[in-house]
Amino acid sequence: MWDSVRLPVATKQRLLELFVLGVPSYRQRFRSDASAAARERFYRLLRACCAQAEQLREPFEGAIECDETTFGGARHGPRGWGALGKVIVFGLIKRNGRVKAMPIPRHDRLSVMREIEAHTREGALYYTDEWQAYATLKLRGEHVMIRKEKGRPVGRDHINGIEGFWSYAKNWLYPYRGVPRQYFHLYLGEVCYRYNHRGEDLKPLIYKLLKQTSIQELMPTLVRKG
Repeated sequence: MWDSVRLPVATKQRLLELFVLGVPSYRQRFRSDASAAARERFYRLLRACCAQAEQLREPFEGAIECDETTFGGARHGPRGWGALGKVIVFGLIKRNGRVKAMPIPRHDRLSVMREIEAHTREGALYYTDEWQAYATLKLRGEHVMIRKEKGRPVGRDHINGIEGFWSYAKNWLYPYRGVPRQYFHLYLGEVCYRYNHRGEDLKPLIYKLLKQTSIQELMPTLVRKG
């Protein structure tokens, strides 16, 4: 992938470093070493490499927190899970460990359980809120349902880990001033990769992904999923 991008090596190195630092492409508009379209394409490939690496992550086991949220700016029209322009996202976090997050088509039991079955192993200990869609989790493993009063969990059990990730992800994406819906899964994959490697230097990690990954491998990730 690195060698297939037709930009000077120095330009690719600089763009990779700016990407790692979280500098959006539009903030580089006065640079003349690469066009806006070339920068966007390169950034898209970087995000696709991160997203693909996260898709290949092994299913979680042990103690896992599950939750859903929406991404997208406020708009006129319906509120809640059916709000216009919002993307519904489901996430799992292994206690004191890694996170997985993915867009889902609807806020319903079928969509959520499909992701849980794909990304966790049977016998796990699941922590969720009181949404009834999670009721069948007791058939896959242990299930702890968190009850809240005035927005705070009652008792010692919680899902603070995944809720903390939602805050991290939304703060990270805020400077992009809106994410194209067809590429949202790439941005989300990037955020998961950053979170899961938050104690490491990302530049050599992503450079290694670029050197090891071909465009053919990335095509299923680059194409927007349903």
